[in-house]
Amino acid sequence: MPSARRFMAAAASASNSLILKHGISLRSPQSGSLNRTHHHSTLISFRRSYVAASSSFANENREFVIVGGGNAAGYAARTFVEHDMADGKLCIVTKEPHAPYERPALTKAYLFPPEKKPARLPGFHTCVGSGGERQTPEWYKEKGIEMLYEDPVTDIDIAKQTLTTNTGKLLKYGSLIIATGCTSSRFPEKIGGNLPGVHYIRDVGDADSLISSLGKARKVVIVGGGYIGMEVAAAAVAWKLDTTIIFPEEYLLQRLFTPSLAQKYEELYKANGVKFSKGASIKNLESGPDGHVTAVKLADGSTVEADTVIIGIGAKPAIGPFEGVGLNTTIGGIQVDNLFRTRVPGIFAVGDVAAFPLKIYDRMARFEHVDHARKSAQHCVKALLSAQTQAYDYLPYFYSRVFEYEGSARKVWWQFYGDNVGEAIEIGNFDPKIATFWVDSGKLKGVLLESGSPEEFQLLPKLAREQPVVDKEKLQNASSVEEALKIAQASLLSQV
Repeated sequence: MPSARRFMAAAASASNSLILKHGISLRSPQSGSLNRTHHHSTLISFRRSYVAASSSFANENREFVIVGGGNAAGYAARTFVEHDMADGKLCIVTKEPHAPYERPALTKAYLFPPEKKPARLPGFHTCVGSGGERQTPEWYKEKGIEMLYEDPVTDIDIAKQTLTTNTGKLLKYGSLIIATGCTSSRFPEKIGGNLPGVHYIRDVGDADSLISSLGKARKVVIVGGGYIGMEVAAAAVAWKLDTTIIFPEEYLLQRLFTPSLAQKYEELYKANGVKFSKGASIKNLESGPDGHVTAVKLADGSTVEADTVIIGIGAKPAIGPFEGVGLNTTIGGIQVDNLFRTRVPGIFAVGDVAAFPLKIYDRMARFEHVDHARKSAQHCVKALLSAQTQAYDYLPYFYSRVFEYEGSARKVWWQFYGDNVGEAIEIGNFDPKIATFWVDSGKLKGVLLESGSPEEFQLLPKLAREQPVVDKEKLQNASSVEEALKIAQASLLSQV
């Protein structure tokens, strides 16, 4: 056995197993009888000597490899740079032709028509979304980070610690971070899911294709009443198109909104000319003689004409070749511990693809959101490169921004923190603002605020994390959003 391989085996034996409450055993390289700081430096020394010692992979060795080129990869790269562990050590492998960028921009600003000043690269490369430096392709070169564009990983050999890419490139890794995100859920081909004029949106290429269609479209149908549906519909309004949203639920964004809140948003969209077909099931998409989509046929036999259809019905974790790393069969994704370690030593998973322990609510969770992508990537890399053993303690956060273009009668931005469980208390009339508080067993569990001030938005995560006991009757009788927030804040201060 080569000396490097013997060292790896010894290190694995010395590690303890971390047992999660759901019964998954995860190897814990930071635990055990070894001093954590000493153990960390030993592992770093091992990685360096291992790369140097493996002469048969002299041109393929990478100390750290990130698979995926989305938000999580970009924020992980920045954290490697901050720890002075990127130059000549880090490789990012992505299927995209672009350096990592802030993906929310695609549906929030990229789809605007040219006269509305749409977002364009390099303007929204990671990490500008959180006020950081714009990481253009040149930035990665300057930092000594190897970027392999348009070459997705197709295979992994866990025993040999090697990755194979689509072009046949073989990469040997010391530590691997899986940041592959999600892929769009698609309609089956047999019901028209791949017809010309049918669009899905996950990357810049998808957005460019959709923009080309919007520029020629007359009637647009959006399938799905969630984030994608609402944001794309708001963009379609800017193009002055006949727009219809079709979804099977009873109201918009049913997994978060209350019926009354959804109704207010539906009224706003209707005022902008958007039509709704709620509680509807789709039988198939119809096409004309040229094969291009012409209509959406519903299960009740009716049809909605369309020359452009956007499908926004959710997403699936992009597991790809990594099924052997350890899937969570309950919520999907790759199961990790609270430092984002998988059950395989040296392999981590972050962002949308990771199923992780949600500490604040004591359950396993998977989040498809940019905030989690950023924070999970940073936490993972800090744990990998330092002696940090602090558990990831994420507070669920969602937001949306719509109609944010020139000439819009009303720009809308809402934020939600916490858990939408218990009784929902709605305060305000939507004009100028509205808030919803979720109270369970007397405690404030979650809060959504639309059109708030910066100071009011800053209060939300404090309320959701501390979960103060609130006077429900007092909250219900608040005459304004401002008064309701003051009542919640006073409850927060009273328990300090």
